[in-house]
Amino acid sequence: MQRRSPVRALLIACLLSLPFTCPAPIIFRPGEGWTYEPVGGGGAGWQRKRAKDQLQVAQEAFDRGSYRIATKAANRVTKVWPLSDYAGQAQYLIGRCYEERKMDERAFKAYQTTLTKYPKVDNYDEILSRQYAIAQRFLAGQRFKVFGLIPLFRNMEKTATMFGKVVGNGPFNETGPKAQMDIGTAQEKLKHYPEAVKAYEKAADQYFDQPLVAADATFKAGKAWEKQALRAEYDQSKAGAAIDLFKDFIELYPDDKRVADANSSISILRVEQARGAYETGRFYERNKRWLGAVVYYNESLQRDANSPFAEQCRQRIEVLKPLADAQAKRITEYEERIRQRSRTRATNAPPMSPKLPPPPAPQSTKAPQGNTSDNSTPGNAP
Repeated sequence: MQRRSPVRALLIACLLSLPFTCPAPIIFRPGEGWTYEPVGGGGAGWQRKRAKDQLQVAQEAFDRGSYRIATKAANRVTKVWPLSDYAGQAQYLIGRCYEERKMDERAFKAYQTTLTKYPKVDNYDEILSRQYAIAQRFLAGQRFKVFGLIPLFRNMEKTATMFGKVVGNGPFNETGPKAQMDIGTAQEKLKHYPEAVKAYEKAADQYFDQPLVAADATFKAGKAWEKQALRAEYDQSKAGAAIDLFKDFIELYPDDKRVADANSSISILRVEQARGAYETGRFYERNKRWLGAVVYYNESLQRDANSPFAEQCRQRIEVLKPLADAQAKRITEYEERIRQRSRTRATNAPPMSPKLPPPPAPQSTKAPQGNTSDNSTPGNAP
């Protein structure tokens, strides 16, 4: 065994000294990161020494459908020559490659980088339109992908954020008003109605000079509050807010075809207000708070005197009115006793001694010091 060891070591040394190729499909380049290049694929063929030539390689690869090579070539332009005149177009091309590969979230981020880092890019409006189209697909239900590959979940919060970025990139672009409205739609799908109303009201305020947008925003804000009001059991403040918005809509846009729908919603909301007041009255009645029950039954009648709850409210008021009057009388008597007790305590309180002035300071009997020549007798005069 000892004799074989030197021979085995010599053979290993000979093998290691022989030249051979080792395929390395995953390659790291400083400033570019890790890239995958298949064996024999001639990865170095897509690299150029000038930004213009490198962008041309990326564009040619994109045109023939080689999106991976196009992504690498365009990414090299942004990494090696970030301040060149071709970097913006290269960053845009990265987004196009991701979009063609159905990797919409990465495409959106690539487009966002283009607009943020290269705001003077020539096709700014086109990129905004592509961002808006991607966000629209997610709003329609397209799933977000884990690691950019596996479609897993829908996320309206991320979708609303996407629309917010579209608005931020071009608030007065053609896509701005539509994206602002879609923020409200995404929030409605999440059942976040207060946030949806904020989005719609912002659209109505920001695009007041576009009547179609402002009218649609006002109407949808009222509808969002209506959905919130129909979910509430007692609090009907949102129903009042919805009615106010529908009244504004009818007054500002009387020729809109949805005026009839707005009037119908107002009627439904008035019934809902009556129901909420009726349920609150029942709550007070169950707790033997007759006075509060009568107040809310009356409010239900004031909201809608012809609602399905009106007759029950009238009956309960008739039954509870004597009990409510007696309860109100007891409350008044109790409050009067409290006030009388307070007055009695104030009357029987000991009188306060008057504040005497401080005693005068004692006068000194010591003779004043000084020249005593005035007290001398005339006989002692010189």
